[in-house]
Amino acid sequence: MQPKIMMRKKSISASKASLVLFLCQMISALDVPLDSKLLEELSQPPTITQQSPKDYIVDPRENIVIQCEAKGKPPPSFSWTRNGTHFDIDKDAQVTMKPNSGTLVINIMNGGKAEAYEGVYQCTARNERGAAISNNIVIRPSRSPLWTKERLEPNHVREGDSLVLHCRPPVGLPPPIIFWMDNAFQRLPQSERVSQGLNGDLYFSNVQPEDTREDYICYARFNHTQTIQQKQPISVKVYSMDSLNDTIAANLSDTDIYGAKPVTERQPVLLTPTGSTSTKVELRGNVLLLECIAAGVPTPVIRWIKEGGELPANRTFFENFEKTLKIIDVSEADSGNYKCIARNILGSAHHVISVTVKAAPYWITAPRNLVLSPGEDGTLICRANGNPKPNISWLANGVPIAIAPEDPSRKVDGDTIIFSHVQERSSAVYQCNASNEYGYLLANAFVNVLAEPPRILTTANKLYQVIADSPALLDCAYFGSPKPEIEWFKGVKGSILRGNEYIFHDNGTLEIPVAQKDSTGTYTCVARNELGKIQNEVHLEVKDATMIIKQPEYKVIQRYGQVSFECIIKHDSTLLPTIIWLKDNDALPDDERFLVGKDNLTIMNVTDKDDGTYTCIVNTTLDSVSASAVLTVVARPNPPFDLELTGQLERSVELSWIPGDENNSPITNFVIEYEDGLHEPGVWHYQTEVPGTQTTVQLKLSPYVNYSFRVIAVNEIGRSQPSEPSEQYLTKSANPDENPSNVQGIGSEPDNLVITWESLKGFQSNGPGLQYKVSWRQKDVDDEWTSVIVANVSKYIVSGTPTFVPYEIKVQALNDLGYAPEPSEVIGHSGEDLPMVAPGNVQVHVINSTLAKVHWDPVPLKTVRGHLQGYKVYYWKVQSLSRRSRRHVEKKILTFRGNKTFGMLPGLEPYSSYKLNVRVVNGKGEGPASPDKIFKTPEGVPSSPSFLKITNPTLDSLTLEWGSPTHPNGVLISYILKFQPINNTHELGPLVEIRIPANESSMILKNLNYSTRYKFYFNAQTSVGSGSQITEEAVTIMDEAMASRQVDIATQGWFIGLMCAVALLILILLIVCFIRRNKGGKYPVKEKEDAHADPEIQPMKEDDGTFGEYSDTEDHKPLKKGSRTPSDRTVKKEDSDDSLVDYGEGVNGQFNEDGSFIGQYSGKKEKEPAEGNESSEAPSPVNAMNSFV
Repeated sequence: MQPKIMMRKKSISASKASLVLFLCQMISALDVPLDSKLLEELSQPPTITQQSPKDYIVDPRENIVIQCEAKGKPPPSFSWTRNGTHFDIDKDAQVTMKPNSGTLVINIMNGGKAEAYEGVYQCTARNERGAAISNNIVIRPSRSPLWTKERLEPNHVREGDSLVLHCRPPVGLPPPIIFWMDNAFQRLPQSERVSQGLNGDLYFSNVQPEDTREDYICYARFNHTQTIQQKQPISVKVYSMDSLNDTIAANLSDTDIYGAKPVTERQPVLLTPTGSTSTKVELRGNVLLLECIAAGVPTPVIRWIKEGGELPANRTFFENFEKTLKIIDVSEADSGNYKCIARNILGSAHHVISVTVKAAPYWITAPRNLVLSPGEDGTLICRANGNPKPNISWLANGVPIAIAPEDPSRKVDGDTIIFSHVQERSSAVYQCNASNEYGYLLANAFVNVLAEPPRILTTANKLYQVIADSPALLDCAYFGSPKPEIEWFKGVKGSILRGNEYIFHDNGTLEIPVAQKDSTGTYTCVARNELGKIQNEVHLEVKDATMIIKQPEYKVIQRYGQVSFECIIKHDSTLLPTIIWLKDNDALPDDERFLVGKDNLTIMNVTDKDDGTYTCIVNTTLDSVSASAVLTVVARPNPPFDLELTGQLERSVELSWIPGDENNSPITNFVIEYEDGLHEPGVWHYQTEVPGTQTTVQLKLSPYVNYSFRVIAVNEIGRSQPSEPSEQYLTKSANPDENPSNVQGIGSEPDNLVITWESLKGFQSNGPGLQYKVSWRQKDVDDEWTSVIVANVSKYIVSGTPTFVPYEIKVQALNDLGYAPEPSEVIGHSGEDLPMVAPGNVQVHVINSTLAKVHWDPVPLKTVRGHLQGYKVYYWKVQSLSRRSRRHVEKKILTFRGNKTFGMLPGLEPYSSYKLNVRVVNGKGEGPASPDKIFKTPEGVPSSPSFLKITNPTLDSLTLEWGSPTHPNGVLISYILKFQPINNTHELGPLVEIRIPANESSMILKNLNYSTRYKFYFNAQTSVGSGSQITEEAVTIMDEAMASRQVDIATQGWFIGLMCAVALLILILLIVCFIRRNKGGKYPVKEKEDAHADPEIQPMKEDDGTFGEYSDTEDHKPLKKGSRTPSDRTVKKEDSDDSLVDYGEGVNGQFNEDGSFIGQYSGKKEKEPAEGNESSEAPSPVNAMNSFV
């Protein structure tokens, strides 16, 4: 059985830190939890936790510290070997070992020499459970030797030649870093033409005169010792072709090698590497650096390719102006041929580098610590790879396994050690060594055999709180060897938990995938193995999830406005939520404009910087929810700027501009305005507008205008401020392009003609000296044009014209440069006069009682003496034929436009006499009226009667009174009365109709049913027909026999005597109670009060016939009329389906003038009915008697 224990984080003291790190590395059949108390009790073999690097280069001026730290239980002891033999540190006074550590300190600063301690060191950590060993640590002191003295000759180079300045630094440990500087310690500039190679040399692809200098200095920096060595300065002298020509002419013959040749172009030649091919070996995981530097004029460009493949993506870099190819983290797949190509305009050169990637050993599966229980099986696996393939060897406690003590439970099978039925004595530390010619790997892995009873490491009665519908993980961290079995129970006496609703993890944790409210409770974890049993209780509480029930919403707000985001939450009542607001995932600005409320965020006076995403985060101790919304701050756009005029022509110019910020609301269009600085300075006029995507426009111009332009941007929010004005542009003068508009000729008097027009605006004048040529002549008469030139005005009056004569008119603009194009002619008329004649042959045709049609003959147009506008009909009512009464005459006027000769007269009153006349109308006024024409309207139906009253109701009759119609509209011939009963359910009965003579104004309607509601319909009638009706309702009274019976009973002598006796008896009882109460003596009621101390009224006792005491508030109250009657003795009203009580009026009702039922019939009602069970009947003597019985 392979025990497993859950890993949990625990705080561990510093003294146990090494053991914790040790146990963290264990991946085995048995995991040991990081519990400090448990760790103190368990035995563990040693494990190396810290050691110096395999290749350890030390500073020879400082003490040498060789690290070796290990952990184990009990703490391990340490020993060292040097060059394969035991290193006895006690015999060397310069060497000490740190307390409780294996770290060596070699004292160099007090006389020791680092060179004396060069060698291979190895540390061994040992305790009773085994021994662990460190890597072989090679100690070498760093070296930074000086440059050897050498004589450096100056370099004389012809312009365009290549040059290599060699550095050749001294060999150091580790190798130095090379760089080139001048005497002023300034780095020499490098470029595609001049660069430093990987070997430190300085390469010139071609030299130029500016390369001449005497201080090319190579520096070598030895980082380990923090020293810099300097080479002697190198001098370079570059001869230009001009200076060579002078030298050749003075000293050399034409056949000399320095003939007067100019700098010639050269095709590329590789300076490094040489030849056409080379090889390169690199180790896996290292950085591969390949270099190609070429000479040539012009300077060659380097390009790299991989033959038969692509350069690895994401790992390939080019350095030193692409002369160096760098591939990081190389692997065997990067082996192959890499070609560099140097190219200029004359040709190319290339070099192929064959790269082979070898590999030092690297782990495939490193051995891992193994913790087993007695009798268990296990394996240690050690698998590594490399190029060439490494050899695998095993050691036990630092000794080759072949010569180590025998262990019957152990069997070695190549890279695997198999353990069977281990015992506690099988504990040991095993080392795996994987090596090839490029290096080695050494790993320690222990086998620790433990026998331990179960332990539960989770705190007892631990409380877990989770959110409903989320997983609940209940810990049961345990340890034991053999691995204990874990069982879970719910409740004190609950059964073992099983089923799909639970998940049982190997580390002991119980998972409830979806915890619900009923999952709340106590859970018990039981751990047992063959060495014992233990249990632990934990508690689970399931809380309601926190929810944002109203999330913040996307908002668009104008600048300087106010905006609010809501964040209303719902949460578990036992959890305390906190709400945090963020802006763009950061804290809100520290600004008093941001107001955070209980469930909202308000931003006052919003600015552009408030634009962004606002997030509401609700946190509790168990959960967190959030919701976000975007705030977009919009505003009118910023004004355009940088206005520019281009392409200036006489009649056009191009205007361009740069839009301002649109402020989150797209610009829909640009409005272009202009100012005429010559005619209207300071006044801006609309010119045109273009879409918001356009920033240039071709503008049409007028002559003789000093233009300035400005642009206004428009978005949905509004218009921007205007831009700054553009530069001014003055156009040249020209003849007017257009003539005045809206030319009219209308006489103001019968003998004149007023010619008007709209003057040209300043920019329309096209030049100075704007005037107008006004011309006119009478139409259809062979007259010449009469013309006059006037100043810049808009009106001219022609006098002495005939009345209302047509004229041809034209107005032409002119300025100092000439006339505008020939204007078009318009027709005008001289002044009008009043019409001379009235319409004749006026006829009226009456269509019905309210409508008539009038006809007339048109007047001759010559007599109109103006523009015919129409005819007016004046009509008025003379009298009503039915009443023969006169009243104030109110004339009505109807106007009929144009040359119309008939019209309709609506709204006439029936049975009336009317007069009318007709007049013609022109622009001057009305002509004379036609003779009055009389006509009459026929009868019509009357209006409704002016009133209907129903009075004097009896058992079987009602009296009706009415008023005649306000508008009889004819001769009344009769009245029509219709009525029908209404039952308790408001259903209508049969309808009865009665015709009444027109001279009647009242009638008594008899033979009606008693106590019955009736509905009446009443209207008047002429010979034409019936008018509109009015309606009323009324009710006949109740049965007189019942009323007389109630009166008779109330007047009987025996009834009166009985009522008096009852009244007297009540009075005597009240007097007795009052006396006894004031006396305060001993009587049964008083004794009972004393015994019970109860001020409430006591009931009458049956045994002694005495009454309880009344309270003061009741003693002096008068008896109310209609006092409450016992429920079993209430006098019931007679059942009647026709009772008026069913209509909500009771029996106390009477009729008013219009027949409504408003009062009391059988007597005046003194008081409103009492509430509750009081009788709703009238207070008759019968009812009074019932109230006292």
